[in-house]
Amino acid sequence: MLALYRKYRPVVFGDVIAQEHVTRTLINQVKHGRVTHAYLFTGSRGTGKTTCARIFARAVNCLSPVDGSPCGKCEACRALSGAGNIDIIELDAASNNGVDSVRALRDEAIYSPAQVKKRVYIVDEVHMLSTPAFNALLKTLEEPPENVMFILATTEPQKLPATILSRCLRLDFKRVPQVLLMEGMRRICAEKGSALKLLANCADGSVRDGLSVLDQVLASGQKQIDRNDVLEYIGAAGEDFFIELTDLTALHKVPEALLLLDQALADGKDVR
Repeated sequence: MLALYRKYRPVVFGDVIAQEHVTRTLINQVKHGRVTHAYLFTGSRGTGKTTCARIFARAVNCLSPVDGSPCGKCEACRALSGAGNIDIIELDAASNNGVDSVRALRDEAIYSPAQVKKRVYIVDEVHMLSTPAFNALLKTLEEPPENVMFILATTEPQKLPATILSRCLRLDFKRVPQVLLMEGMRRICAEKGSALKLLANCADGSVRDGLSVLDQVLASGQKQIDRNDVLEYIGAAGEDFFIELTDLTALHKVPEALLLLDQALADGKDVR
């Protein structure tokens, strides 16, 4: 069974939440045919960088885009969605950060796409590349093949060399507000009151993290899940615990406060 964050991953720009400033730019680029050769997607984890990169890669190759998004029906969309797709290549720079990996990418990029207009390279966690690897990538970004596009994604743009930054169109993804995370979760599960708010709060602005926690909670098979159930699953203490601990501390009741803390630790709560 697919994890929720994979099952409900957006396939068109209209499904992406809280990133209208990014999707609007990408949609306009597709509509007006002003696609550039290199993009930099930055932002905290789980905000939609890789998802938008995949949608954009299909959109620039789509034969009949619908409002700037891939139609999902044309020959190009079917080719890019199939198991044999070799024209959208994803590279994880965290595990392929050496110069040899980038050189192999550079050597491959000179060949025409197999089935579509543009071959798209999505390089995730690009800040993890070594200095020689960045130098090799820079050469390709300076003189890119006409039929190739690069989408670099990172959570730490400050670690990228200025020479790389200057050659990319940068788009910054923002953290997803709690209210929008809650709305998204409501579309997936039945209304769960305060438990849903707690789940969204635990996500800390990340759609992927929020759905992962929701997946964990729903795996219990319970029909109704309340706030205490969520606290139990995520290993966190509720507000009541912090209020009581604060009161005991303010009243200088050190033994009682330590006993309360000891009980929370014995229950397996996260020390943080």
